[in-house]
Amino acid sequence: MNTPATRLYHTPLSPFCRKVRLVLGEKKIEVELVEERYWEPGSELPRRNPAAKVPVLRHEGRLMAESQAICEYLDETVPSPPLMPASALERYEVRRLCAWFDDKFNAEVTRPILTERVWKKVTRAGHPDSRAVKDGLRAIKLHMDYLGSLLDTRKWLAGNMLTLADFTAAAHFSCLDYISDVDWDRAGPLRDWYATVKSRPCFRSVLADQVPGVHAAPHYAVLDF
Repeated sequence: MNTPATRLYHTPLSPFCRKVRLVLGEKKIEVELVEERYWEPGSELPRRNPAAKVPVLRHEGRLMAESQAICEYLDETVPSPPLMPASALERYEVRRLCAWFDDKFNAEVTRPILTERVWKKVTRAGHPDSRAVKDGLRAIKLHMDYLGSLLDTRKWLAGNMLTLADFTAAAHFSCLDYISDVDWDRAGPLRDWYATVKSRPCFRSVLADQVPGVHAAPHYAVLDF
């Protein structure tokens, strides 16, 4: 499986791209990262994915889209280490939490904050809407309280093993942590969980990301922050 022919078209600070990158890293699949600046004229993203969304994975001659589908495909074809539990009920919980982050958390927190604080600046799309940022920062507190309650009774977010749910959540939190928009003091168990996940070798390339014109928070790449 370690083939240079595997290529990921991605955008830094995209939680969906980071999710796939973490799984590729955890599975030790060698991958070439190609940054996709989809907002620039002449982008070939619609040709690679008719939905015009990143990430897009080129693997074994195929172009694959949709982060959840890509990650589950990788987990099935490269079974070690497993990122989905053995039982149907446990797999349900993993998928529920993946959907929680990719749908609800993204809509209420990740997308509005990153759009206003990062992507408007990068794409020169106008001034940030401070109200949208405040709404996102208010919403993240409720999400952190909920996730902290899960970790009161679980070792990992979905249960007692590291799963795709943890990488999905960490992908979103890492994007927000880049710009220092996570109050880690609010939820000790969640902070400890994130420190554990971000210390894994698969996180190294993510922590090396740099977005021109947007500086990472000083603690961003510190493993024990």
